[in-house]
Amino acid sequence: MFEEEKTMAIVEVVKYNGNPDVFAWKYPSEELGTWTQLIVNESQEAILFKGGKALDVFQSGRHTLDTANIPILNKIINLPFGGRSPFTAEVWYINKVSSLDIKWGTASPIQLQDPKYSVFIPVRAFGQFGIRIENSKQFLVKLVGTLPVFDKTNIVKYFRGLYLTKVKDAVSSYLVHKQISIMEINAYIEELSTYLQEKMQPVLEEYGIQLVNFYVNDISVPEDDSAVKKLKDALAKKAEMNIIGYNYQQERSFDTLEGAAKNQGSSSHLMGAGMGLGMGVTMGGAVGGQFGGIAKNINTSAEDTKTCPSCGALMPISKRFCSDCGCDTNKKETKEKKDTVVCNKCGAKYKNTMKFCPECGDKYNPCPKCGADLAEGATSCPECGYEMPTPCPHCGASLPGKNVRFCPECGKSLIKSCPSCNNPIVGSPKFCPECGTKLE
Repeated sequence: MFEEEKTMAIVEVVKYNGNPDVFAWKYPSEELGTWTQLIVNESQEAILFKGGKALDVFQSGRHTLDTANIPILNKIINLPFGGRSPFTAEVWYINKVSSLDIKWGTASPIQLQDPKYSVFIPVRAFGQFGIRIENSKQFLVKLVGTLPVFDKTNIVKYFRGLYLTKVKDAVSSYLVHKQISIMEINAYIEELSTYLQEKMQPVLEEYGIQLVNFYVNDISVPEDDSAVKKLKDALAKKAEMNIIGYNYQQERSFDTLEGAAKNQGSSSHLMGAGMGLGMGVTMGGAVGGQFGGIAKNINTSAEDTKTCPSCGALMPISKRFCSDCGCDTNKKETKEKKDTVVCNKCGAKYKNTMKFCPECGDKYNPCPKCGADLAEGATSCPECGYEMPTPCPHCGASLPGKNVRFCPECGKSLIKSCPSCNNPIVGSPKFCPECGTKLE
C-alpha cells in the first residue's frame, strides 16, 4: 500500500498507492526529515501537519521537504547548517477522484400517509450518489479528525441522518402538494433526485465535499404489509368495475337481488330484503328507483318506443321526459321547420333552400331538427335544443348513439347516475328520463 526507505529511522520516500474507495489516508510513520521525497499521484493531494496545524498542501508531483520549498519548516524545526534534520509530522493523502457509486437507502420503512386514500403506508427508498473532495483542509479538519482512514463506509454512516431526513421531507412534500398516491410516486423520481441534490449540496459544502449527483433509484412499499395489501386489492376491484361498467353501490344491489332470488322462501322474503336494504340506505325510494332503472335499461331493447314531439328522438313509451331535449311529452309541444332562416353570423334572413348567406357568405349549417342556421362546431341548437352527437368524455371519439354504455374506441364506461333519483344514465342526455332533472 505504501513504499518507504529508511536511513537512521528517517523516512526518505513517502508515497500512497491505495484503494480508490478511500477518501483520506494517513501515512503511518511520523518520523520525517528534511530532503524527504513526497510523491503525490495524479488526482491526489497531500497535506503536511505539524502540531495539529496544516503547514502546506502539495499537488501531484515529487516534492522535497526542504526549507527552500517549505519556508515554514525553518520556523518550527531547529535545522543545523548544511545537515539533515529529523522531525515529526503527519502526512495525509486526499483522494480527489469523483466517486459516483456510493449506495444509500432507508434501513427501516418511513411511515407516510397517502393523501389520495388517507391510509398510512410504510415506504422504502434506495439510490446512489457521487461526491468529490473539493477542499482538502476543510474536509480533514471538520470531518476526518483522528481517523487513520476515511472511506465510503464512513461517508454513508456520517450522512445517513442527513439523507434520511431530506428523503422523508421530499417524498412527503410531493405527496401532499401534488396530491398523488404513494403508488404513483415513482413517476416523479427524476424530479425528486434533482430536488434532493439541491437540498443536500449546501450541507456537504460545509465539509469541503462537492455533491456531484444524487439519484433516487426506487421508492417502494413492502408487499407483505396489511395496509398495502388492502389498498392494492381495493384498486384492483375499482379497475375491474371501471372495465365492466358499474360502481360499488350497483354491485351491492346486484348481490342483494341475487341473494334474495336464491332464497327458498316466499315472495315476502324478497319484500323483506328490499325493505331492509331501503332502511340501511335511509333512502328506500332512491334504491327502489335504482333497481327499477337498472331493470328498465336492461330491457330497453324489448320495450315499445315513441318519438319525442320536440326533437324527434326515440324514447321508451313509459317515459314522460325526453332524455335528449328534456321535453315533457305529456304537453305534446311541437316545433316545425320554417321556410326562412336567420344567419348565425350576420343576422340576415334568407330562404332555407340557399346554401350560403347572401349578405356575408357564411355557409348554411342547418339543424337536423328545426333547420335553424347553427354556428360551426355547435353542440346544440339554440332554437329547438337539439343535441348534436357527443364525443366520448374519456378519449374524444364520436359516439355511435345516445344510449351506448361503453365507448367503442377506449372501452370506458359511459354509465352515470341521476343526482336526484339515482337512475342510471346512459350517454350524455341533458335531462333525466326518469324524473326530468337537468343534468350537468
